[in-house]
Amino acid sequence: MEKKRCGWANPANPLYLAYHDTEWGVPCHDERRLFEMLNLEGAQAGLSWETILNKRENYRAAFDQWDAKKIAAYGPDKVAELLANPGIVRNRLKVAAAITNAQAYLRLVESGGSLDKLLWSYVGGKPLVSGKGPRPAKTELSDRISKDLAKLGFKFVGSTIIYAYMQGIGMVDDHAPDCFCRKARK
Repeated sequence: MEKKRCGWANPANPLYLAYHDTEWGVPCHDERRLFEMLNLEGAQAGLSWETILNKRENYRAAFDQWDAKKIAAYGPDKVAELLANPGIVRNRLKVAAAITNAQAYLRLVESGGSLDKLLWSYVGGKPLVSGKGPRPAKTELSDRISKDLAKLGFKFVGSTIIYAYMQGIGMVDDHAPDCFCRKARK
């Protein structure tokens, strides 16, 4: 018997199904993955998540496995290399945002903070579980987190991007009520 999944989980794409089944809505506290997902969600702006997910391994290779120290030091030669890389989204603003985000992230860490502490403080350390209605594109909470991240110097962190990020890192469990993932976490 086929497992019941959220309607957006593309059964034709094994990467997408694995993402749905094992990552989306699962609480994440790993700093590197939190940083990676923040940048990938920003890269998704105007595109489908499936497009970015299909390029995720290329992103990891191109962006030094999301090592913020290395990314923060990227100069013009590395930017030119990234903009010529067909394995990622070659958008100058999105590439620049990843560098800016690395610099903002390092400032956060140098001040004694972390993405984990910062983000999970908004939900008291526990994921929010959505109701039975349709998933929103953004919320008052994603508005607040978006503004706070922007104040810290992060880019491509609009409210809609941040809500998708919250879903991706498990701050919000928006699995459909009849999805096996939702039922497994009750």
